[in-house]
Amino acid sequence: MFVAWRDLRYARGRFVLIGSVVGLITLLVGFLAGLTGGLAGQNVSAVLGLPGDRLVLQQPSSGSVSFSESTISPDIVDEWRSAPGVTAVTPIGIAQGRASGPGVDAGAVGVALVGIPSDARGSTVGDLAPGGDGSIGLSSGAAAALGASAGDTVSIAGIDFRVDDVGGDAWYSHTPVVALSPTAWAELDQRLGGAGEPTVLAVSGSPAWDSVAASTGTVAETPLGSLSALETFRSEIGSLGLMIVMLLGISALVVGAFFTVWTLQRTSDLAVLKALGASTRSLVRDALGQALVVLIAGIGVGTAVVVGLASLLGDALPFLLSPLTTIVPAVLLALLGLAGAAVALRTVTSADPLTALGSTR
Repeated sequence: MFVAWRDLRYARGRFVLIGSVVGLITLLVGFLAGLTGGLAGQNVSAVLGLPGDRLVLQQPSSGSVSFSESTISPDIVDEWRSAPGVTAVTPIGIAQGRASGPGVDAGAVGVALVGIPSDARGSTVGDLAPGGDGSIGLSSGAAAALGASAGDTVSIAGIDFRVDDVGGDAWYSHTPVVALSPTAWAELDQRLGGAGEPTVLAVSGSPAWDSVAASTGTVAETPLGSLSALETFRSEIGSLGLMIVMLLGISALVVGAFFTVWTLQRTSDLAVLKALGASTRSLVRDALGQALVVLIAGIGVGTAVVVGLASLLGDALPFLLSPLTTIVPAVLLALLGLAGAAVALRTVTSADPLTALGSTR
């Protein structure tokens, strides 16, 4: 990479500029990826934290399956419990309401009300289940929003509940989870205009899933597969994901355009090297190595800024800092940048030594 290092030293301004652009794109992609992960967690963590092998939702007569419209009747619950291969069926109610606690005014905090029996412990949401109808379990987010702790009183829809315990972090459609007994949840759901029937069944075992679902008019999906039944998740992840893909594409185009122009400007130098005996492979390796150095420097700085901003943000934004939101975007940017730089290699491979020797001048 003698020529590559020489170019990097000679044209420092140009390479610093393209490196800065790569760093800025990395910052944008990394920040969007972290924000997408954080928003997704605040949207679906409660669904992923439900017990059971499959989640069963009502199949509507028209349209797609939805948590907000699903209602499971007692007959459907009985059919699933009696199906061969089913070992456990847990009816779970999900509704959204408002609550007040020691740290807020009446009805000031939006919460997700989850009715789940105490025998569902062993999952993130199941561990929040209270021991009686007059008590509730708070996720850490709900406790912080309500300013409540174990032993405090929280009011929901005009009913006072005692806080049994504060558990882990669980969110549903960007609202923190409050767990109630199934009986207390049914009463609250009716007060809020619902039917008081479960929203979803958490089913464990190994039945003929499709057959039982078809006979009961329901849909059985894994917790991960059921996320598409959350309308906010589909729209949110779709729009943010599209922005990330567009930024990745822009990165490949910007890097490719830069190295294409740069290579065209030194076509004569490349031809001289070939006339002196340099192989095409060595010139390609030199060009790609040069692009890789610029990409690593720019991506490294951009990723470091993302990590620094995430540390400064704290809980101000729902931001997920993990290898999925830092290392994966960095690797994708590097690969796409190299792919863009590879477009410029046609000039390298087709450089004519006779051009440098003046035969066409």
